[in-house]
Amino acid sequence: MRFAIAGATGAVGEEFLSIFAGRGIEASQLRLLASARSAGRKISYRDTELTVEELTAGSFDGIDVAFFSAGGGRSREFAKHAVTAGAVVIDNSSAFRMDPDVPLVVPEVNPDDVFTHRGIIANPNCSTIIMLMAVAPIYRTFGVERMVVSTYQASSGAGRQAMLELEQQSRDILDGKSITPKILPHQAAFNIFNHNSAIDETGYNEEERKMVSESRKILHDNDLRITATCVRVPVPRAHSEAINLTLDKSATADEVRAVLDSAAGVRVVDDRERSYFPMPIEASGIDEMLVGRIRQDLSQPDGRGIDLFVSGDQLRKGAALNAVQIADVLAKSSIGSK
Repeated sequence: MRFAIAGATGAVGEEFLSIFAGRGIEASQLRLLASARSAGRKISYRDTELTVEELTAGSFDGIDVAFFSAGGGRSREFAKHAVTAGAVVIDNSSAFRMDPDVPLVVPEVNPDDVFTHRGIIANPNCSTIIMLMAVAPIYRTFGVERMVVSTYQASSGAGRQAMLELEQQSRDILDGKSITPKILPHQAAFNIFNHNSAIDETGYNEEERKMVSESRKILHDNDLRITATCVRVPVPRAHSEAINLTLDKSATADEVRAVLDSAAGVRVVDDRERSYFPMPIEASGIDEMLVGRIRQDLSQPDGRGIDLFVSGDQLRKGAALNAVQIADVLAKSSIGSK
């Protein structure tokens, strides 16, 4: 298989290359694409260098799978050209996620949806992926009536420049210097603020709305009740989420823990004695979602309430790895259903 990465010079593009290198993918199997400004840039890959090419309508000849992580505008403009050239597009933007003709896939949750594609498969929002990796196994076993989630989202979720801004602000503040936010709307260092996405007339921001609509689509459950509060925290990498569930039937914390222990892509970190639970610093750079603080919600006396805390790398499983895993599902069917 030959792969193209549109947005190869961004933070998610770098994560794609890290994953491919770890899998032993040859440089000859990769085509790196970015804006005209980045064309010609050299990127080290394994024992060689790859040259970034300008993303154009003609960039996809001979490509089997095109990973898009260059923003919704680029996806809407160029994905059709990739499909016409015979590639399957796996898109990491929000451009196609809620299109009824485009499957929205987390391979551990709804892999069969991959085969309904018509050339484009959408990668969900990173916060949605992190949440559903923990919730879906519980949903399948006990049913879920309602989800309440609060996110603690790393600055790198807004891109590499936001992560660098957090780092620089931290240095400047500790050195007694004044700071002026440029990438994020408010001071990122030593601060927490509403997720930097548009708020609509309901008072929900865009990130919160994505978590609601995408979860229902992935789980094929339009009646699922979900509410979310999404904020930015001064963490460089890996999102965390506090999740409260109302189950369809009662379950103990031990029963839920047993389900999560056997769930693919999940690692239970739940040591009450040492107060050792998921932390973004430990979730950074790994494939698994760390899940802990598994406990009964005492405000729901019927035994149907469960609380969880999750940390996951939003650049890896929340973006690049999930897309590569979708390609794995495709590969097993020889890129079927084109």
